[in-house]
Amino acid sequence: MCAEHVERRLAAILAADVVGYSRLLEANEEDTLNALRLHRRELFDPAVASHGGHIIKVMGDGFLVEFGSVLSAARCAVEIQRGMLERNVGIPADRHIAFRIGLNLGDIVFDTDDFHGDGINVAVRLQALAAPGGIACSAPVRHEVGNKLGFDFADQGERTVKNISRPVHVYFADWGNESLSDQLHIAVGTHTQASSSKPSVAILPFANISNDAAQEFFSDGITEDIITDLSNVSGLFVLSRNTVFTWKGRTENLQRIARELGVAYVVEGSVRKAGNHVRINAELIEAASDGHVWAARYDRDLTDIFEVQDEIAKAIVEQLKVKLLPEEKRAIEQAPTESVEAYTHYLRGREYYHIASRSNHLMARQSFARAIELDPGYARAYAGVAVCDARLRSQFGLEISVNDILSNTAKALAIDPNLAEAHAARGFALAVAGNRAEAVFAFEQALSLGPSCHEANRYYAEFCVTEGQFEPAARYFQRALEIKPADYGAPIMLVNVFRSLGQLDRAQSYARIAIRKAEQEMRLHPENANVACLGATALAFLGISDRALEWLARALETDPNDINIQYNAACTYALLGEVDRAIDVLEGWMPQVGAEMRLWFMHDSDLDSIRENLRYLKLVELYA
Repeated sequence: MCAEHVERRLAAILAADVVGYSRLLEANEEDTLNALRLHRRELFDPAVASHGGHIIKVMGDGFLVEFGSVLSAARCAVEIQRGMLERNVGIPADRHIAFRIGLNLGDIVFDTDDFHGDGINVAVRLQALAAPGGIACSAPVRHEVGNKLGFDFADQGERTVKNISRPVHVYFADWGNESLSDQLHIAVGTHTQASSSKPSVAILPFANISNDAAQEFFSDGITEDIITDLSNVSGLFVLSRNTVFTWKGRTENLQRIARELGVAYVVEGSVRKAGNHVRINAELIEAASDGHVWAARYDRDLTDIFEVQDEIAKAIVEQLKVKLLPEEKRAIEQAPTESVEAYTHYLRGREYYHIASRSNHLMARQSFARAIELDPGYARAYAGVAVCDARLRSQFGLEISVNDILSNTAKALAIDPNLAEAHAARGFALAVAGNRAEAVFAFEQALSLGPSCHEANRYYAEFCVTEGQFEPAARYFQRALEIKPADYGAPIMLVNVFRSLGQLDRAQSYARIAIRKAEQEMRLHPENANVACLGATALAFLGISDRALEWLARALETDPNDINIQYNAACTYALLGEVDRAIDVLEGWMPQVGAEMRLWFMHDSDLDSIRENLRYLKLVELYA
């Protein structure tokens, strides 16, 4: 009896991984998979082949590559990272596909049809330490490369990594990526990937541990303000609110979260609010070691909330050894409002607005208006009132003066001329007023000031549908969904848009995404009748009739008088072929809504099956 043959050989090992792959898939599965295939076909695989490498394992978004030479592995790594930096130019930062790469020199043990060894394990751990777009190397790689390739190494010292018994001496390769990034930024005037030399951090949503579950809006607001403060620090790379909030309520290991998000540090915390007292716990954790860098507890009066947020932001900056510029320090210290009570009402208003019903928009408006009473200089609150009024007028037919809506957007912009959401609100109001050309200008201005402003992308997408411009509508709805993956409405709208463009495969893909997101939303907010009726249209489109009618019945039972739900009921009936039933509902709905919703009705592909019906044509003649 002889032992099975085991082959051991010394090799340079490249481990690569896509940063934030799960988040990218959740935001847009089809486009992410297509983009990754394209990057592999045009860049990754040719680079490996040209440098004499051999891909020995593919793990979805991860790759292990063997080279006979350390120099070849290093050249290949730089070529891949340089190529990806260039390929991401002009693409919004949260849609970038970026690799982290680890390089090691060590043994690979080939055993029958598998392989293993410390050489591979160390390469994988180095990859996890690398910044997005960066290359992390072991000491043997650094010493073998030396000065032969014309780039430097930043010594990170010895690091303790998971499942490796001895510390690993880590070096980050400085191959000129910051300089190239700056050149590309200047050349195209757009955002490129964050510098790999900056500390990267994700502020996870702070947990609400108050006795009142309804106070969650308050803990979310604190998280968002800390993110905003740290985002103003040029020496930090901070993930956006919309990216980190996809992890809200999830209990995965922090190291996995950091790996998925592509950051070196994670901040987590909790908020307990009771009367006029608040307790906030916060901690900064290094992802690679799972070690606590800093932690603090703040027991304060509610009136000190902005001071606490400032202290947390400054403590994180200090612990990460980042120098604050004077203007950055001032920005952190500048509170959004002088009134904590106004701030609380503003946050509550945003929570109400999340559910798109008439009653919730009215409650949101009331909260925003109360915030303005408490602080007449609160720009975001004026924008909030304007958007609520525009929705209430256009979707629910309330008699609200267009001049009053525009007046509130003007007040917001007078206070903060660079507030993207205020420009987006102005665009929405102008559209409702029938000033279509001015609306386009306002939306474009909003996007130029805040390309990642969800409101700007979402409202502009809706406007494009009412203009029959489906290609830009698809682009802005997709962007809105990428910015805010929890947006259950955007994939529903994309079903309509891609169906109008004749792209049925993509429409079906988004219908399935919409149903998943609708199910998640209904678990979180079972009272949200709007999501149930929107989900019913996606189910009907996919031919899942019984479930579509079940969801619709749930929505109508929850809020039978909501005219938005009535409209979506008509859409569901039309998709199911119940033409007369659909038109019965539309005949009651049409007199109640504003001109903007009638334009939507004219371009909604949910209703294509009834366009030739005589009753439908009469309805159009009466109201269009």
